[in-house]
Amino acid sequence: MNNDHLLGALRRIRKAVKKWRPPALGGISRKRNPFKVLVDCILSLRTRDEVTEAASEGLYWLADTPRKLLAQSTASIEKAIYPVAFYRNKARTLKELCHTLIQQHGGKVPDTLEELLKLKGVGRKTANLTMILGFKGMGICVDTHVHRIANRWGYVKTQTPDETEMALRKKLPKKYWREINTLLVSFGQNLCKPVSPHCSECPISEFCKKSGVGKYR
Repeated sequence: MNNDHLLGALRRIRKAVKKWRPPALGGISRKRNPFKVLVDCILSLRTRDEVTEAASEGLYWLADTPRKLLAQSTASIEKAIYPVAFYRNKARTLKELCHTLIQQHGGKVPDTLEELLKLKGVGRKTANLTMILGFKGMGICVDTHVHRIANRWGYVKTQTPDETEMALRKKLPKKYWREINTLLVSFGQNLCKPVSPHCSECPISEFCKKSGVGKYR
């Protein structure tokens, strides 16, 4: 797939995803709150969307700022976010994160990728999504769906999500950077699945090299 094909593919994907339930993190964009975006990203790691949504709602009822959250006991945070995956580790991470934000950033989330990556529990996926959704900034958020699909299309040829991000930064036109994650997460969850994707129903099958695809429907 080249960039000419990509334009048509993304146009079709935008139309297709309207009929599916949006990913949990897509709802974060309505908040435009960098702290909530950051926290929700941490909660979502290895956790189903519906669980993430319930956990974040419970947590923000308890505390919705770094200072309020730091004032809570670790046990209270654990109870609020249960049953997200690794909820005990995440509760401790959130406490340490809030401490750092208060001590080093005046209680605010830093607005650069470099500073975000220095925070406890923040990897490139979380940092990029915080830049995009929290600050309306530029970034490319690459999770397993974006990594898989970009390689499946033959648009990039990489081994890890971080490598995919770097490849996309070089090749993907900037006007698509902010939306690529939202589109491909929904597309990957509902149609272009990891195992046995629905290629017969795919609106962009003509553009896809189906790299690495064995069995498909």
